[in-house]
Amino acid sequence: MAQVDRDALTGTDTTGHEWDGIKELNTPLPKWWLYTFYACILWAFGYFIAMPAWPSLSNYTKGMLGYSSRANLESEMQAVQASRAPWADRIAEASVEDVAKDPELLQYAMAGGKVIFADNCQPCHGSAGAGAPSYPVLADDDWIWGGTLPAIYQTVKYGIRSTSDETRISDMPAYGRDELLEPAQIQAVADYVMSLSGQGTASDAGKAVFDENCAACHGEDGKGLKDTGGPNLTDGIWLYKPGRDGVVAQVTNPRHGVMPTWEGRLDDVSIKQVTVYVHALGGGQ
Repeated sequence: MAQVDRDALTGTDTTGHEWDGIKELNTPLPKWWLYTFYACILWAFGYFIAMPAWPSLSNYTKGMLGYSSRANLESEMQAVQASRAPWADRIAEASVEDVAKDPELLQYAMAGGKVIFADNCQPCHGSAGAGAPSYPVLADDDWIWGGTLPAIYQTVKYGIRSTSDETRISDMPAYGRDELLEPAQIQAVADYVMSLSGQGTASDAGKAVFDENCAACHGEDGKGLKDTGGPNLTDGIWLYKPGRDGVVAQVTNPRHGVMPTWEGRLDDVSIKQVTVYVHALGGGQ
């Protein structure tokens, strides 16, 4: 019979292992820990039988209880939709102007519109419509296509230069790239455009180029035409690179932004809600 080595200091048996004079004590695990461990093993087997647990090549075990988190989520979402239905039906039947005039509908639309904006619009237009480089600010009163409720609704629904047949389109010609204007003419019209916002000196040559090529979309006074999507050139607000160099670059080889068509991605009620929210950010007309 093998002799058991016992630690002289603690009186506990050792395992027989020793490293550098340090002996490993054969201390048993606490009973409560062992019982808990065994109970967890039993619970795990019960879980595997009762709940979805084991994957297969094309499916998974359903479990005796038939629980499904996806089914629960769908049920909860249906309940949420049912609770929203009375409000959604009222918004669906109303115009965006009527929604804004009804205090109850306005409150509901603003709450929903804020969430819709954060999920879909904020990545480009910034928090609360503060804008971002090359993306318009929605909290000021500078609107290329108009800031009224119907105008915003149409822009959101059909987009800008997007895929819808009703999308808004305003493409500025590439006057330099396509050699529609000489370099000297581009320089002259850039000076004239800068003068419209008090940042440069106009010349007769620049005005002549502007009147012949730009006034049709931007207006004779340069304040823009919302029907054609021609931006206001007199307010010193620039979507792309500011200053004279930015004007020259845009006239030479213009940049054209694209806003998605949200019809089909959002239902009409959601479009009306986000329209009302955007209109209320501070710059709605």
